[in-house]
Amino acid sequence: MAQEKKLVEAITSMSEDFAQWYTDVVVKADLIAYSSVKGCMIIKPDGYAIWENIQHELDRRFKATGVQNVYMPMFIPESLLQVEKDHVEGFAPEVAWVTHGGLNPLQERLCVRPTSETLFCDFYKDIIHSHRDLPKVYNQWCSVVRWEKETRPFLRSREFLWQEGHTAHATAEESEERTIQMLNLYADFCEEVLAMPVVRGQKTEKEKFAGAEATYTIEALMHDGKALQSGTSHNFGQNFSKPFGIQYTDKNNQLQYVHQTSWGMTTRLIGAIIMVHGDDSGLVLPPRIAPTQVIVIPIQQKKEGVLEKASEVCERLGKTMRAKLDDSDKSPGWKFSEAEMRGIPVRVELGPKDIEAGKCVLVRRDTREKIECSLDEVETRVAELLETIQKEMFERAKAHRDSHIFDAHSYAEFTEIANNKPGFIRAMWCGDEACENKIKEDLAVTSRCMPFNDQEHISDVCPVCGKPAKKLVYWGKAY
Repeated sequence: MAQEKKLVEAITSMSEDFAQWYTDVVVKADLIAYSSVKGCMIIKPDGYAIWENIQHELDRRFKATGVQNVYMPMFIPESLLQVEKDHVEGFAPEVAWVTHGGLNPLQERLCVRPTSETLFCDFYKDIIHSHRDLPKVYNQWCSVVRWEKETRPFLRSREFLWQEGHTAHATAEESEERTIQMLNLYADFCEEVLAMPVVRGQKTEKEKFAGAEATYTIEALMHDGKALQSGTSHNFGQNFSKPFGIQYTDKNNQLQYVHQTSWGMTTRLIGAIIMVHGDDSGLVLPPRIAPTQVIVIPIQQKKEGVLEKASEVCERLGKTMRAKLDDSDKSPGWKFSEAEMRGIPVRVELGPKDIEAGKCVLVRRDTREKIECSLDEVETRVAELLETIQKEMFERAKAHRDSHIFDAHSYAEFTEIANNKPGFIRAMWCGDEACENKIKEDLAVTSRCMPFNDQEHISDVCPVCGKPAKKLVYWGKAY
């Protein structure tokens, strides 16, 4: 029994130290290992399987909107990076440089890509000539490097996996339409697949992407009340096409500059899943993203017929879902704890008495509810249970998010909420960056977004300066 407790006791309680709880879960659930390169992580099979499921589902949704995948080099010549001034200034502190090829110094430094706008622009200027060449709707799956000072697995590492979409369009209207389309695709994916509610909105001028005309974001609230930017979509307008000379001949035979977008999601989403749904026993994975959706655990498996029946049940389940049999020689209690730690949505417990009675026990990871089930109905019942779990996980996460949104009408009220109530703060804003900076400096709170679907006029004035308010903003402390 002491051995069986050890797995969960290795996790710090969320209420005691949320940051340590997160690190414990990431390691004990076998998602990552630390590498010999500071700030970089080794993504282990269970962690990578979650990313593969994210990738497959996102890629399917991308392609349904006409996206095509390409791959760009990982190196960017310094002269190319310098073409768009705001862009290079925004990334300069995080850039890693290659200065030697073998033993020989390079004539020009090469940047290890922090993002690939410049590479796509250099490519587009050579392949776009006519309005018939548009639109270009490309995406790549790759890794990028940003030399972060403080790192945390999945949330902020020096190398991380992501997808980056880069599109070129004939008109500003088409560019804006694609920007919003991809943001909504991200939001739907998070809510439908990750069971993670998000707020959709626009970043302020201060918080937008370097070189963009407008940045749109989805913001999720973690269990500890901190915000996590979970996906962004940028409308570049002609801010890149003009310096890079990306022009096309329109239907009137006039030269025009293209309008561009960029949008991305990263392995940070895995950190979001952990922090939105996890508990003191480890991961709690939404069924649609879980590498293993159901695990069959035989009880007293050395008794005649038990392992055979468990294997048969697993094989039946495996025809319609991601199923696994745990036939290891560990004790059943240890197997239960391990399945909970890994966040497997449903486990099927099956022993000699169950087989004799023609039944098994289904156990939900999210609520730990135990349900008796006829072996004849196990496929149907587990499939229904997975859908129920997916739906109820989203509902719980949304209820938690909604109960942690607070309105501030004055700076005193804003300060009191920021200091004592973790969550999103809704407050009006005059649009002046000085007020935004004051909130950040005083309270370590940043603007998360100006929401699309929530522009309730909760006050006539900005709580910081008292000037007429222009926009409702969601504010919060963030990862």
